[in-house]
Amino acid sequence: MPRANSNSSLARLFTDYGMLVVLLLLGAFFSAVTLEEQHPAGIAGARALAGDIAREFKAGAPVLIVVRETREDADFAAELASRLQASGQQVVEMVKGQPSDARQALERMAARGGRLAVIACNQTTANWTALEEAPAAFPGLGHPRLVRPRSYRWPNFLKPDNLLNIANQIAVIAIVAIGMTLVIITAGIDLSVGSLIALSAVICTLLIREAGGGEQASATGMTACSLAAIAVCGLVGLFSGAMVTLFAIPSFIATLAMMLVASGLAFIAARGQSIYQVPDSFIWLGRGSTFGLPNAVLLMLFLYAAAHFLMTRTVLGRYLYAVGGNAEAARLSGVPVKKVLLFAYTACGALAGLGGIVMASQLKSGAPTYGQMYELYVIAAVVVGGASLSGGEGKVLGTLIGAFIIAVIQNGMNLTGVESYTQKVVLGLVILGAVLLDILKRRGWQYLRRERPSIIEAGSPSQKTKLR
Repeated sequence: MPRANSNSSLARLFTDYGMLVVLLLLGAFFSAVTLEEQHPAGIAGARALAGDIAREFKAGAPVLIVVRETREDADFAAELASRLQASGQQVVEMVKGQPSDARQALERMAARGGRLAVIACNQTTANWTALEEAPAAFPGLGHPRLVRPRSYRWPNFLKPDNLLNIANQIAVIAIVAIGMTLVIITAGIDLSVGSLIALSAVICTLLIREAGGGEQASATGMTACSLAAIAVCGLVGLFSGAMVTLFAIPSFIATLAMMLVASGLAFIAARGQSIYQVPDSFIWLGRGSTFGLPNAVLLMLFLYAAAHFLMTRTVLGRYLYAVGGNAEAARLSGVPVKKVLLFAYTACGALAGLGGIVMASQLKSGAPTYGQMYELYVIAAVVVGGASLSGGEGKVLGTLIGAFIIAVIQNGMNLTGVESYTQKVVLGLVILGAVLLDILKRRGWQYLRRERPSIIEAGSPSQKTKLR
């Protein structure tokens, strides 16, 4: 008996946290294969280099800073100069330009008899021939030392910018996947979410252009237009739910029809063109950040927290699981099955509309081509996250993990140079593997063994006797 309990506990642990382990293993794998030499740049590189110069050279040492004419290099030079001056070093000149500009600066210093102790560069400018040959070409400068930020080994996958990029790019899919989780838990499916993303983006930007003030639209006007677009998508979801509940149309067929309808409406409303007459502030949700985190990611986390509370702490959440597990039994138990289904499809449509607003904000435009194939990625995130396509089983946080698994796989393959066609093959195999795991989890790993006797039992009575 203790052994059976132990096996049951291990099975429960794998069911609850198996995908999280997979996500961590994927992160470790891509961290290992993207381990490379890193060369600090920008403000971070300037801070590291300023510390090295302060430790290795005496106060008052004359320093020449050489960078290119780029935004990152300008930040590097400004931060380095500020820190060197604060530590008592003497910044004699700052060169921003090409190798020829650096040589001219050295020639000017040599002509007036100046002395130079350090030529501070970044990884790129340190390789300029004019600077590498400076000690030999200009001995009167006092043999200055060429310095750059020290390199170190670190995975490209684990760079903060890359991790934030993964979270920001998966935000739309993850948000829409919340609604898809509700539908799949009720044993349904919604194929219209990709088209609803496009419809929402088009309606929102169209309303801003035509009624909200265009490029001079206020925050209130943009919010109202966004809410209107989300409401329209919610009504489409409600219609899909009504087709499923009132007329018993299979959800696959009903939402497939609405996918075509929503896509056609998006093209008609936009006349096949992109709508970009929106204010610059429209990108606040999609590209802005708060406390160092993208606003889209913060919105995603808030929605997942709310959905987790709904599914685990409310009566409605219990109803959703009950309907997906056995709709007839739920009805006999007093569960308002039709209302629960209508809620699930309406919420899925509204969240798809919200995903369209986020995408429009990220791209600062609306177009009927947005959201193509997104329904497949959303369904994949839900299935990989552990939800059962048969209904009655699944967790919202599992969906979030599933979305990140897909994002990590795609990002890791991009970093390692895997072509897009191969990425589709890998993603398809991942979805197939997740479905197979779901089947084995529901039926039990022993069901494969139970199939064998049925094959042999078709043989002679003597074979059956031997088996017994």
